[in-house]
Amino acid sequence: MSQPATSKALPSSKLSGLKSSSLKSALGMASGTILGTAALVGAHHCYRKQRAPEASLQDYLTGLNARSQALPLLKPTHLPSQLARLRYAYNQATSAYLDYAKDISENSSDNTNTNLAALHTTTMLARSISWVSGVASMPQTSALNDDEDSCFGVVGIDADRQLVWQTTMPERVHDIVVQPIIDANDRQSKNTTERDVVVMGRRPSEGFWVLDTATGQVKHAIKAAADRHFYGHACYSLDGTQLYITENDTVSLDGKIGIYEVNNNYQKIAEFDSHGIGPHELIMHPDTDTLVIANGGIKTEQASREELNLDSMRPSLVYLNRHNGELLQQIIPEHNQMSIRHLAMHDDGTVMIGIQFQGEKHINVPLVLTHRYGDTEFKPLIMPNNQWQCFHQYIASVAVDSRQNLLCVTTPIGGCAAIYDLTTRKLIDSVPLPDCAGASVLTNRSDFNNNISANASANTSANDDSYDDKARSGFIVSDGQGQLTTLFATNSVSDDNVKDKVSSRIIQNSQRHKMSFDNHLQALL
Repeated sequence: MSQPATSKALPSSKLSGLKSSSLKSALGMASGTILGTAALVGAHHCYRKQRAPEASLQDYLTGLNARSQALPLLKPTHLPSQLARLRYAYNQATSAYLDYAKDISENSSDNTNTNLAALHTTTMLARSISWVSGVASMPQTSALNDDEDSCFGVVGIDADRQLVWQTTMPERVHDIVVQPIIDANDRQSKNTTERDVVVMGRRPSEGFWVLDTATGQVKHAIKAAADRHFYGHACYSLDGTQLYITENDTVSLDGKIGIYEVNNNYQKIAEFDSHGIGPHELIMHPDTDTLVIANGGIKTEQASREELNLDSMRPSLVYLNRHNGELLQQIIPEHNQMSIRHLAMHDDGTVMIGIQFQGEKHINVPLVLTHRYGDTEFKPLIMPNNQWQCFHQYIASVAVDSRQNLLCVTTPIGGCAAIYDLTTRKLIDSVPLPDCAGASVLTNRSDFNNNISANASANTSANDDSYDDKARSGFIVSDGQGQLTTLFATNSVSDDNVKDKVSSRIIQNSQRHKMSFDNHLQALL
């Protein structure tokens, strides 16, 4: 019979040596980690001081404290995502160091107004973003937590509708414009957040800002030219090299389109006539050569925002050659007080139009129109019983899902968001959302799949082709109460099993933040 194995104790001298070796190794690793972290923080801080002189090392401690409170306790199931976020944070710190070194080596200057740039503070968490939104009221602290004081700003939002970064702004902002991806292959070959995001001041404003989409850091702060102010909207050329902005000649009150060279630090290089008064939103046509401009038709006094010509206003939709300013077509709505304000472009070249009616409240006019270049008149969408007054004469945003042929419109005054089927041109349904304004297409399908898994009836598979198709037919809507609400148009889910349902035709799911989202929400597509 074999004898049982017995363990032999190590001599105390060898055990002591092993403990000493392990301790030295642990101390060495800890020292290396501390020194490496200090080096990265120091490099990043130097980079930040170049952009924002008021930056302080205390910001890192504040942010670390807030982040530690926001993260859940580390569990084995959380390790992959936590490690991914750690890797992303490391990559961002390295990128910041390289940018700083590049700035020093080039010793270049741009047309950034340093006084404007110094008015911003940015707090960032290590996640990728899916949307960018203006904020009318947010915590002033740089730690993404509660504070009694609040201010204007811009926030980056991830696919889970969580805040990634927030940047304070010196004034209330309006439109958010993300630089297009120049090469379609870039979607697969590089991080699609490596682009600029332009933040326009609320009309009438004398400034706009260029932010880093991934981090929220302010790269440029641009002031309007003499005798000009901005009307709150802009768009990029589809190759991402030029920025077009709606402007006002403060002397003649004529509408202008300012042209800014992206690769020359957003220097203004030219301007065209908008062929109207009070140009508001403008978008680029899929033909890449044509600007589509919403001339609201309203003369606005700069200091008070007072509307000066409501009785004689003359709104129009204008198609303009973006290269030489040639007027290609101009369409006038049926009523002179139908102010054309907000636009969205379908992939097929159809323009989606949101109206803000300036006439008497009892007058019933269509508020959501479409138009194609060359057509001689607008085509209104169909409203049940023609009751457009349910929108309280005001459309704040329009967002189009070209693939599913759906349109979402919002009205903060009417307190609802609605989805239209563009194939039938009929209203699918509307849902009550007080003070809602921003609207955008969903950029991922996880939220839809999670919602369907929780709410679908037992005899319906979330993996059916019908759900695969509908997963792309969603919108996200922001509101002044801090909610980010996803809306999904579907008839496939049983009424009895829909959570938070408002209608059998729209699934609604809201997530609240302690801030007030502003007028517009932009997706990174």
